[in-house]
Amino acid sequence: MTYLRSGIFLAPFHDTRENPILAIERDFELVRHLDALNYHEAWIGEHHSGGFEIISSPEVFIAAAAERTRHIRLGTGVVSLPYHNPFIVADRMVQLDYQTRGRAMFGVGPGSLVHDAKKIGVQPADQRRMMNEGLDVIVELLRGETVTRKTDWFDLHDARLQLPPYSQPRMEMAVAASRSPAGALAAGRHGIGMLSIGGTSDDALKHHAKNWELYAETAIQNGHRPDRRNWRLVTLIHVAETREKARENVRHGLDRFCDYFRDVATFPIVPGDIADRYQYMVESGSACIGTPDDAIAFIERLLKGSGGFGAILELAHNWADWAETKRHYELMARFVHPHFQANRQWRIDSYEYARDHHAAFTTESGAAVQAEIDKLAAKRAAAE
Repeated sequence: MTYLRSGIFLAPFHDTRENPILAIERDFELVRHLDALNYHEAWIGEHHSGGFEIISSPEVFIAAAAERTRHIRLGTGVVSLPYHNPFIVADRMVQLDYQTRGRAMFGVGPGSLVHDAKKIGVQPADQRRMMNEGLDVIVELLRGETVTRKTDWFDLHDARLQLPPYSQPRMEMAVAASRSPAGALAAGRHGIGMLSIGGTSDDALKHHAKNWELYAETAIQNGHRPDRRNWRLVTLIHVAETREKARENVRHGLDRFCDYFRDVATFPIVPGDIADRYQYMVESGSACIGTPDDAIAFIERLLKGSGGFGAILELAHNWADWAETKRHYELMARFVHPHFQANRQWRIDSYEYARDHHAAFTTESGAAVQAEIDKLAAKRAAAE
């Protein structure tokens, strides 16, 4: 079995009734919790409107989170390239690469919320074109090249970074890919990773698989070797000790999460005419709400339906209260991740070998002990 890395995609999603200071602090606490649980990575989003996804600068968040953690890698999930001058973005990310000693990852995308773009005069029709223009410049800059280029939204003259990347040859990069093929094409063209967002129903998995094929074809055409280990799939999971408890847990925030996607975000998670959202999400394969065993079966389905990927990223959704949310991640780390990371099979093999030879080993051990007893008795008898 291919080793599957674990991570989260932290938008984040916070109910508008909550204190934003406490909500952001809880995000930091979550990343600390995941670091202790050996999650491999956390990707932090960029949003500027809607009131629910309240991190506006993933770089600022990552800089603070890096100081609070030891091992977990931290990625921008994603920097919306049309909103920023590409030279400044590249320069900031190199600084973050240094500050984190190589734990930072660089995810990019066109921007997902239309009102974010419109606030700064960017038209939705231009976002993917602008993402590609910005990404081209950033990749060249990270290679140490000098860039002179003018578009309708940036004007660079002999632009060159003053620091080389800390990570060599450059920090790990990825492009968000959902319904549009733009992300897969951009990632393949530059030979960087792909972050697949957009659901995990059977139809969504077919779409992700087609996006991978497009990515791989484009990568090969541009002289890159496609590697499924660089593909990350985002999904929705909540586990508890029983299915009944998991369902009860998500009553805390599932409806508000679905309302946000219906009312504000680009596409609904659950169609508007669905009364029982829990049942729809479970039956459609859009989410796993159940036990650790259910999560294992769910992820195996995703691996099979997609053809395989390198990391499973849980969308951090805050469906449950804080205590049960932390418990969910603990159960995932204790009982789900080991199934996909082969770090318990050797222990199982060792236990089974010892069990299967227990009778023989016990007999040999008993005989050895008895031999020592008999030896001592004989020595005493000879002394008398």
